[in-house]
Amino acid sequence: MTRVRLALLITSALLTTGFHPFAAANRDAGSLHEGSIVDLRRSGSVTAALAPALRLTPADRELVGRISRRLSYRHTGLPVRERLRVAHTIVSEARAHDLEPELVIAVIEVESAGYPLAVSHVGAMGLMQLLPSTAKEVAEKNDIEWMGDDTLFDPIINVKLGTAYLRELANRYDDVNVALAAYNWGPGRIDRRIRRGATIPSKYIEQVMHAYERQSSLASRQS
Repeated sequence: MTRVRLALLITSALLTTGFHPFAAANRDAGSLHEGSIVDLRRSGSVTAALAPALRLTPADRELVGRISRRLSYRHTGLPVRERLRVAHTIVSEARAHDLEPELVIAVIEVESAGYPLAVSHVGAMGLMQLLPSTAKEVAEKNDIEWMGDDTLFDPIINVKLGTAYLRELANRYDDVNVALAAYNWGPGRIDRRIRRGATIPSKYIEQVMHAYERQSSLASRQS
């Protein structure tokens, strides 16, 4: 068992036993906003995981909070601090790859329901359910450290790889719907359907867009 997977399993075990090292300082961190970050900094309670969020715009800091709350509704097995790091990574990587963060979290919800140790029946792994062979190629192209298949159980690296791969597919097809279909089915299968003039499978696209619209609607009600 690699160190990455062992660390995540230990975290899950701690949560199961009710031990939560950040509960006192971060009980309300899921509702992250600019004021709460400042308050935590003044009290000296801010962790290294929260510090990166300070470099985001106010709107994106609010978005990190919403995504963290959204992850908290799932059985992620991640403590508050790690959820905030994942939420921050989703926003920052989406911005870096010119994608909407709401789309990335929608993909995560549909692919793994936010569980970082998820493994599909075909061997796709982690939050964004990447095949190790695909993830390794993406890692090499984007200079992301690859330490074997279990690298995909690191939620931060998984989000970086998945977001980069989604951007790669969006560039390839110049259509977010086709890119989503290729993310789910594999670009080879989608290319063959396009060559035959067959329709693009729509079920996965509809699932992701439903999750995306739910997030967008929630954001508009809270703004």
